Amino acid sequence: MSMLQFLVARQRSLPLFVCCPSPAPRVSTPFHIHRTKTASLVNFDEYCQQKAAPAGSSTYYALRQAPAARQPLLTALFALRREFEETVKETSDPTIGRTKLAWWQKELAGLAEGNPTHPVSKAIAAHLGSTQAVADEYPAIQTLLAGFEMDLDQARYLDFPNLRRYLHGVGGNFAALIARGTANAPGQAASWAEPLGEALLLAQCVVELGDDARHGRIYIPIDEMQRFNVTAADLINRKYSDAFFDMMRFQTTRARDAITTALAAIPSTERRTQRTLRALAALALALLDEIERDGYHVLHQRIALTPIRKLFIAWRGARRG
Repeated sequence: MSMLQFLVARQRSLPLFVCCPSPAPRVSTPFHIHRTKTASLVNFDEYCQQKAAPAGSSTYYALRQAPAARQPLLTALFALRREFEETVKETSDPTIGRTKLAWWQKELAGLAEGNPTHPVSKAIAAHLGSTQAVADEYPAIQTLLAGFEMDLDQARYLDFPNLRRYLHGVGGNFAALIARGTANAPGQAASWAEPLGEALLLAQCVVELGDDARHGRIYIPIDEMQRFNVTAADLINRKYSDAFFDMMRFQTTRARDAITTALAAIPSTERRTQRTLRALAALALALLDEIERDGYHVLHQRIALTPIRKLFIAWRGARRG
């Protein structure tokens, strides 16, 4: 039996998805404790793996589709993104969040100067391999941090063009970083990777709508909520209605169409090099399908694919076409 046949048979025998209760409120880790824990870790690759891609996660299966030699670099970049995300989204006090961001600004400067201290920064420096390679990616990493900083400055977006600034800084810019890590022509990667990254983040906003709303962030533009007659209070209070379902149908369709369009734009010469991004796209599309099948009930729960199904979808999505 081939690997594909095994995975198909295996996934047919298991549930398609699981509904997870909404997570408990996030509790921020004090900054000095965060530094003490990370400083004690010697193996920076192991730290990055635990931070970015624990076993069973979508990122774990997507990273396994990349060339083995490039997996450590990609894992480090995903870990950096996770560090930034935790800094702003899992911090209840904006002042603490800004203190942590200021620390990361200094750490990134140290990375650029060849003196990183954090395990993730050390991993990136080691796997990029040269001071010039770090310098080449430094502006993109700075842009990524600035994108997450928007979460401390802004919790709502007036319209889609305003939201797209966030999607670009956090999603598009990061996808370009990942794409350049394995691309045949890194200099051209941004033109097709950025739209895919924006689309993936747009899908994430659909998946995490309920949890984000309860933590004071709503990534559905205000004018679109007004168009569908849905209020922020409806989302925070988990109020389902026909208006909400209509709005979610629109949001899901837009995210799906954006991913499909961006996937088709990856050059044929780069499709084999971009198996991680293509796997993530396949996983996002499958999750949107399950949310749609479940009737868009995302306010009180988070719908997630089962690990075996993630494995199958990531493997197939990375190789299809």
